[in-house]
Amino acid sequence: MRHVTDLPREVTEITDQGIILSDGCRLSARVWMPKDAPLDPVPAILEYIPYRKRDGTLPRDELMHPYFAGHGYAAVRVDMRGNGDSEGLMADEYTAQELSDACEVIAWLAAQPWCSGKVGMMGKSWGGFNCLQTAALRPPALKAVVTVCSTTDRFADDIHFKGGCLLGENLGWGAVMLSYSSRPPDPMLRNDWRDDWIRRLENEPFLSPLWASHQSRDVYWKHGSICEDYSAIEAPVLSIGGWADNYMNTVSHLVSNLSVPAKGIVGPWVHQYPHTAVPGPQIGFLQEALRWWDRWLKDIPNGAEDDPAYRAYLLDSAPPDANAGDRPGVWLAEQDWPSKRTSAATLHLTDGGLAPEAGPLSRTVSTPQHLGMHTGEFFPMGRNAEMPGDQRPDDALSVCFDTAPFEAPLALLGAPEIALDLTTDSPRAFLAARLCDVAPDGSSVRICHGVLNLAHRDSMEHPSDPTPGAPLNIRLILDQTGYRLAAGHRLRLALSTTYWPYVWPSAEAATLALSSGQLTLPVHPGAEADEWAFPPAEAARPANLLTLREEAASRSIDHDLITGTHRLIVANDEGATENLDHGLCNAESSHEVWSIQSDDPLSARVDIVWNQELWRGAWRVATEASASMWADKQMLHMQAKIIAKEGDHEVFVREFKDSVARNHL
Repeated sequence: MRHVTDLPREVTEITDQGIILSDGCRLSARVWMPKDAPLDPVPAILEYIPYRKRDGTLPRDELMHPYFAGHGYAAVRVDMRGNGDSEGLMADEYTAQELSDACEVIAWLAAQPWCSGKVGMMGKSWGGFNCLQTAALRPPALKAVVTVCSTTDRFADDIHFKGGCLLGENLGWGAVMLSYSSRPPDPMLRNDWRDDWIRRLENEPFLSPLWASHQSRDVYWKHGSICEDYSAIEAPVLSIGGWADNYMNTVSHLVSNLSVPAKGIVGPWVHQYPHTAVPGPQIGFLQEALRWWDRWLKDIPNGAEDDPAYRAYLLDSAPPDANAGDRPGVWLAEQDWPSKRTSAATLHLTDGGLAPEAGPLSRTVSTPQHLGMHTGEFFPMGRNAEMPGDQRPDDALSVCFDTAPFEAPLALLGAPEIALDLTTDSPRAFLAARLCDVAPDGSSVRICHGVLNLAHRDSMEHPSDPTPGAPLNIRLILDQTGYRLAAGHRLRLALSTTYWPYVWPSAEAATLALSSGQLTLPVHPGAEADEWAFPPAEAARPANLLTLREEAASRSIDHDLITGTHRLIVANDEGATENLDHGLCNAESSHEVWSIQSDDPLSARVDIVWNQELWRGAWRVATEASASMWADKQMLHMQAKIIAKEGDHEVFVREFKDSVARNHL
């Protein structure tokens, strides 16, 4: 990535711009803008998230926002209510209050003398979610959106549930937010930092039980799910995703359903902005965003509305690598989406494997509870073995259907689909499906996957337990993919009734009996060379940080031969840094243990601990947030604890204990 220091317009910065909301709550913003903006007003670009602009997202903020400012925009990074240096309290994610605050901030920006009156909104993950949700409220000044790694459906495609299955990360994300939101404002900016900190701690929610209690697509999840009414969005949308992330479906949903100008880009990336993300190739995301802003915020006729509807990186076969720095492939440019170049090809599940013709099928699926240890993280952030590795260990525990080796490459672009006729011996069961690329040496790479709680086979809103022994016809749409198998490779469909720790286990072990099945593939002709060329990645100068402690990470799987317990152990030390501009130091670390016994779904347990530290001179604070989850047949049990210290003194302790009834899980 090239760092640009000579920008077209000189940039000035406001480190703590107060934005007073209608209820008197003061939000803290960091603003970069052209020095001459008061004389030559510019559009504003808002990024509005809870992840702390003073330390949390500062390294990435300084790569992006000064760059936008230097190209003629006011880039505004706002800490949400109850986070970072902003006042107030945060009750949950994507609340009506959060979105109302966003609309007020947009109106405030549009009214500033340095603003032209037009505002764009951007963000990744939480910020990608809420910029779409805010756009659906149609604040008058909001004229364009750039959303990265986001969702249109909070029940179907977020970190809580997938296919009606409860994700392990529902507990993990609750632990993250308990830790992230427990930190105080910076005393350099807030004289009342301590009182505000204690208020936050006293009101800090442990959200995992709340999320887990909504086990169907009810009104809770419909709020903020823009798929409820795509027509509500009137601002043009640029949507970006990555094949190594779990929000890869959103780009297709937006481009297919929005009536306003909408363009999509999907690369090989993890859950990061694509000018910094792995695996490469990285692209000039900031230039792409500027092209979008220039067209819709400055009315520059640059043809952005005529770009291909969907630009996707077609991954080529490569050896499995959970730490991949780059992936071979080519860029496809689809003028229309869904692509007119794809065609459906059907393979049949038979006792002999995946075949072009139907044949007998009498396989049963009942897999060990520890299957899934090699699936990686829900949203990988980097190269700490967070991407799916070699799938052979999980394949060996699954029921697999293979094709013969392909004589020529096979390219796929879209969402594969499975149709199955089956019975279950349990009213509580789910099916996990992985589509894999099997090389001649036997190594297996996950192409895409999907899960389905059989209680949700007909409706995500109104689930019903299947009757044991009764015939079921199910349809499982796998995640979107762009992938080309090399000649000589085989395609594998791996089925399982378990997928730990990605999915929380069913209340009892289940056996599925298959009687017929089809796999429908979105076959694409592929391309010999790139059909689109992106500008190279560039950004503003890096943040002025001094490394005090290097990052370190470990990820291991162990099997206790005495107890039979299988454990996934993940430890991440994000290191420690000092901001040489204002002196704030911060450090962060986490430790997770996901354990289960192969023959007992009720043995599943997760224990997570997060530690945060902030200091400057003699001032030092620290928090420890821990969370655990286990279950019996009737209930999901969760507990958490937060400890806060000022210096060496413990100033706050709070414990949470909750149990949630299992409905169709």
